[in-house]
Amino acid sequence: MKIAGVDEVGVGCLAGPLVSAAVIFGKNKSEYFFKDSKKTSQKNRLIQAKYIKRNFYVGIGVASPCEIDELNVLKASHLAMKRAIKNLPVAPDRIIIDGIYVPEGLEHAEAIVKGDEQYQEIAAASIVAKNFRDQLMFNYAKVYEGYFFEKNKGYPTKDHKNAINYLGLSNIHRKSFKI
Repeated sequence: MKIAGVDEVGVGCLAGPLVSAAVIFGKNKSEYFFKDSKKTSQKNRLIQAKYIKRNFYVGIGVASPCEIDELNVLKASHLAMKRAIKNLPVAPDRIIIDGIYVPEGLEHAEAIVKGDEQYQEIAAASIVAKNFRDQLMFNYAKVYEGYFFEKNKGYPTKDHKNAINYLGLSNIHRKSFKI
């Protein structure tokens, strides 16, 4: 049975996209024990993300800041999840999602609170999504200088809020968020 673990990152950010990943192990076994991306160092996330992409089926889905503003963050996260599942190279038989809601229209899907602690597929998806989004934000830091995206990744840190007060909002800031 092909089980897809799905997780997203970037929900609480002030800037940048929301990124979701879907991972199917298939018949492959992992030499790593994956933990939620927030409990894994950046160095280990990078190593593990490369390993996951080499050994398992991976799909990435992105919801832009404009889509987040138009839809709201929950609907945008569901859109990113659906895109990640659609971008898998094989179709899953079952989908397990970290959270409390199943995106509308997904069949054979189940939401699991703290699913990243219970299922390796979800923890692996968390690592891939975080690694992908962090790299995007690192690249955005070169384009939108002064917001410290290379450090804060778009999250509402003191330095980030001060930069917004000084520079205003960039093109990748979420305009619907109270800043």
